[in-house]
Amino acid sequence: GVFPSVPFRGGRVAELTTHREALPVITPPSTAEALPAHVVSHASGGRDRWSPPLKSAPDDPAATVWNLLHEVLDPELPISLVDLGLIYGVEVQGERVTVALTFTATACPCMEFIQEDVEDRLLREPWISEVEIVVVWDPPWTRDRITHRGRAELRRLGVGA
Repeated sequence: GVFPSVPFRGGRVAELTTHREALPVITPPSTAEALPAHVVSHASGGRDRWSPPLKSAPDDPAATVWNLLHEVLDPELPISLVDLGLIYGVEVQGERVTVALTFTATACPCMEFIQEDVEDRLLREPWISEVEIVVVWDPPWTRDRITHRGRAELRRLGVGA
């Protein structure tokens, strides 16, 4: 079939036509086929690797929160937010936890996912009833913030940092 003529700059006219040939159907690979075998947690965002909640409040809540945040992985790379240097600080006041968090870029497409994962992981703990996330842009994130452990994990995945 032929669509109506479409005017273009310079007074030229083109006709748009439909293709009657069947286009090939491309099926994307499954996550298992697309990722290297050693990347086991990426499909779930790492949630399948979260430790079970503690039965009671720890003696050192701030240190425990840092440990819990090591379990929260970046959605694009299975590296912890702590090892990527995205967590700037943690404050615990009773059952309320405040996390200072940054991102690699102001237009990071995963900002909401990351914040949701931080909140979801911390709220699994019965001794935490509220999580506030404060997004921090100063100082700006740089690759220098990646920990030695984070660099080793990135190298293992074939990513330079």
